[in-house]
Amino acid sequence: MWDRAAEPSFSRGVPARGESRASYTRNEFKHWSSGLDPADGCNTRAEVLLAEASEAPTVSAGCKLTDGEWLSYYDEQEVSDPAKLDIDHMVPLAEAWDSGASAWSAARREAYANDQDAAASLVAVTARTNRQKADQDPSTWMPPAPTATCRYLAEWTATKLRWGLSADQSEIDTLNVYAGGPCQMTVVHYTPAP
Repeated sequence: MWDRAAEPSFSRGVPARGESRASYTRNEFKHWSSGLDPADGCNTRAEVLLAEASEAPTVSAGCKLTDGEWLSYYDEQEVSDPAKLDIDHMVPLAEAWDSGASAWSAARREAYANDQDAAASLVAVTARTNRQKADQDPSTWMPPAPTATCRYLAEWTATKLRWGLSADQSEIDTLNVYAGGPCQMTVVHYTPAP
């Protein structure tokens, strides 16, 4: 495994291609599997919540999480109820499908949907911001907190590079506008997926 920094452009290394949503269904990506430790009884979603908690939640039977504290960086909201958080796929499943995952095996799509080996792949955020984002790319949606912009774009790009996904022209144009402006000092680090 290796780590690579892409600069000065976020889109450097991300192939530009048109996108197609033909035949996409969310069921093509088996998600919230048994997580990194199948013996702990927690699925991927719960494991991400545990990993990202700023104050550890109480874990009861069946990996039910209560209490705890999280910071949703998209909107800078502190959250104490895990039910009010969603786990966002940094590059949404539909966008991944459009960008190359449609050609992957079912096992690779499952690995993508449950990727805990890169901190940027899955992120705990308020349900409201995750649902506002839906399956949009940065050309049509950005986090509401201005302080989140450069981190978000770096993590988006890192996920695309990690998984060998492409980007359409409007997405590349948006990434390059920020890379040449407010995020010009931001470096993208990623490790290619196995």
